Order: sequence, then C-alpha cells, then structure tokens
Amino acid sequence: MEVGDWDDCQRSLGIRFQDKSLLQQAFVHSSYLNENPGCEFEANERLEFLGDAILNMVVAEELYREYPALSEGDLTRMRASLVCRETLAEAASSLRLGDWLLLGQGEQASGGRSKESNMANVMEALLGALFLDRGLSEAREFALSQLKPASERVKTGGMPLNYKALVQELIQGEKRPLPLYRLVEADGPDHDKRFTVEVVIEGKPLGKGMGKTKKAAEMEAARSAWEELRCSHG
Repeated sequence: MEVGDWDDCQRSLGIRFQDKSLLQQAFVHSSYLNENPGCEFEANERLEFLGDAILNMVVAEELYREYPALSEGDLTRMRASLVCRETLAEAASSLRLGDWLLLGQGEQASGGRSKESNMANVMEALLGALFLDRGLSEAREFALSQLKPASERVKTGGMPLNYKALVQELIQGEKRPLPLYRLVEADGPDHDKRFTVEVVIEGKPLGKGMGKTKKAAEMEAARSAWEELRCSHG
C-alpha cells in the first residue's frame, strides 16, 4: 500500500495522527509479515491487546454512569453485548477499515478484508493506536461514537444478549481454557438446514443448541452453557 493512502485513511476516519506509523501498524495483519519479512512494522496484535483493554474500561465506565440502578450482572451482560466481535466488526465495516488492511495474499484471497475476526481485531488495534497517539480522551470519544448504534439498540431492547461473549468472559475470568464450539449434526436439505452445536469447556459438554445457521446454533448452545454456569456459580 502506498504511503499516500494513509492520508486518505485519516481523512475517511476524520482523525489526524501525530505519529502516522501507529496508524499504519494498526492495519498490519500477521499474514502480511509472513510474506513481507522486511516490513518495518510489527503485526497489530499488541495494539489490539491494548485497544481491547481500553474498550472494556471505557464501555464499563459509560454503562456504570448511565445505568446507576443496574446490578453488576446486568452491567456485565450489557458490556458483553457491546464489546464483542460482532459489534466491533459492524463498526469496522461502517468505517471501511478493511480497505486499508495489509494482508498476505492467501488471507486476502480467502476474503480477509471482510472477515469478522479481522474486522473486530483492526477496530481494537486502531483504538489502541489512537490512545497512544492522542490520549485516552480522544480514544474514549472515538470508541463511544462508533458503538453508538449498538448502544441505542441495547437501550431499546433491540440487541439480544451475546451469550458467547458472556460465556467467554466468565471462563477467562476463571483462567480456564476458552470454550470450543463443536458441530454435532447438520440435518435437512441445503435450503432448510438445521445445525446442532455443542459447547465444550475443558473437555466437558456444557450446552447444546440448534439453529438454521451454525452461528445461531452456537449462540443457542452458549445460552444453554451460560445458564448452566450461572447455576453452578450460585
């Protein structure tokens, strides 16, 4: 990608970086480095780590201030629905972040510019870069503005709980291995498939769900696992 493109990127985002190298690093996917070992930048994973921490803090603070009557459990569920891969990928797509991703040829050929995981990761990395370059205030303003559509859906009850995010957050908090989602069965003709998925935690099946797509079945399995985990935690 040419250097001039980063000026286009900043204009599109409405952000002006003091250190443009931070902006560039936010878009470097590990697959790009595998094919370009002489690249001066490292992958965006460290910025992603930083952005994830900032995002969770910013959203937690905003929910705490906006909903003084809600319990810890309710706040946790709302945060999980806002700070999740699907929501971040939606925000990244609206900003067209995929247009500037630096990808390896294989990753690009497999649709890497629109992959949900890549989009969510670059959103977090961009937030981390913005924090380092402009400080917490601007990073907070940017994060909340991009999550505003999702936040409005939460307020009106239009966003269902993200049980996969809730299960993952609980498991991570206990320092246990992340849950695995295993396809058990796929029944029916192509135009009317029914998928059955099982969620496995530390080798133990903890929830099962069915749906017309694998994603829907995974969410239903996660809901079942979440209810089981809540019962076991009292």
